[in-house]
Amino acid sequence: MVSHPHDLPMPVPATAAGREGLDALLRTPRKAVVALDFDGTLADIVADPDQARAHPDAVPALARLAPRVAAVAVLTGRPAGVAVRYGGFAGVPGLEHLVVLGHYGAERWDAVSGLVHAPAEHPGVAAVRAELPGFLDAIGAWRGTWIEEKGRALAVHTRRAENPEAAFEALREPLAELAARHGLMVEPGRAVLELRPPGMDKGVALNAFLEERGAEAVLYAGDDLGDLAAFAAVEKRRAEGLPGLLVCSGSAEVPELASRADLVLPGPGAVAAFLARLADALPEADADPA
Repeated sequence: MVSHPHDLPMPVPATAAGREGLDALLRTPRKAVVALDFDGTLADIVADPDQARAHPDAVPALARLAPRVAAVAVLTGRPAGVAVRYGGFAGVPGLEHLVVLGHYGAERWDAVSGLVHAPAEHPGVAAVRAELPGFLDAIGAWRGTWIEEKGRALAVHTRRAENPEAAFEALREPLAELAARHGLMVEPGRAVLELRPPGMDKGVALNAFLEERGAEAVLYAGDDLGDLAAFAAVEKRRAEGLPGLLVCSGSAEVPELASRADLVLPGPGAVAAFLARLADALPEADADPA
């Protein structure tokens, strides 16, 4: 007999700080913010990023959880509108106040309005967009790599290369030099190097959102190197007295993140089950929070 996610016991964080964060969320959910990465956390990693979709259990779990906490935000490197489409977040009962912070917080989609707010594109992105295909060809790195257009950023993927890790390492320095020439930075990930404007990361975006919502507890879940900045933001907040729980989705490819997590779950299906279990443990939205 297969257990329903709601029947599973609540996972116990491995650290005292994580247990304190979970206890605070359970004790005062209406003051808690739940923030989650998209790819690898709410959606399984796939060979073609355009085919990524939220795990079937993720949106139902979020829809049950969101009305019971202060706020739920999806924090992603993708354009906000793309994450909304691939996540299937728009028009879902229970997610009427969901916020999607795209491009590491440079873009914002609010379910209340259904609109995306974004600044003008960094001029370096347009310059790199024009130069990147020829640049990769000239350094002999075109075969097996491919470029993902992300609107306000560009990503070079090596997952399809004959030796993904070797291609990744060979491209790091040349792409960093290219990015620097145009005022951009390189964000490494799982078999991907993203060229994007500096000054915004998931830590900056998460801090701003916590301030906006007056959070008294936070849960952040992520899976990749880009989530380290959000982990660092939560760790700093914890040192200042704000309880927080850090969740890593998967651990094999990004041990740097898993080693700093309070709770490691084996992928988006397990994250969705955890969110559902968390929703079960909290009072209904129309109930007295006391």
